[in-house]
Amino acid sequence: MSQPDPTPDTRSANRARFELELEFVQSLANPFYLHSLAQQGILNQPAFINFLKYLLYWKEKDYARFILYPHALHHLELLQHPEFRTEIGKDEWREYLNQKQFDHWRTWRDPSRISIAAPTADVPMDSQSAGLPPEGQNGTTLNGV
Repeated sequence: MSQPDPTPDTRSANRARFELELEFVQSLANPFYLHSLAQQGILNQPAFINFLKYLLYWKEKDYARFILYPHALHHLELLQHPEFRTEIGKDEWREYLNQKQFDHWRTWRDPSRISIAAPTADVPMDSQSAGLPPEGQNGTTLNGV
């Protein structure tokens, strides 16, 4: 059975929803916006956490092709973790994420400019690959928490 063609009103509503969700997901690429959401307590609201889970469909190939800022999808994934939602409210995490994003865009097209440095002994490999700030030797984050 084929589904009936959507009415013009349904198509318009679907397009508006698509555009609104696309715009919101792309805004997640901005560390300052994430910081603002965290400081307002929005990232800890259960309804918003459920909305973030719902938005994971943007990582699927059919939808990801519309994303202009790929960091948005990376940040969407990080926002699934309560630790990240808590820490992004801190100024040093916002600055760290902003600097990592800047460094990525500064070097991503010119492979000769990428410095390949060995990870330091006090920085676990998994925190580097997750884009999270390095932990200290005693397991504390940059801000001592």
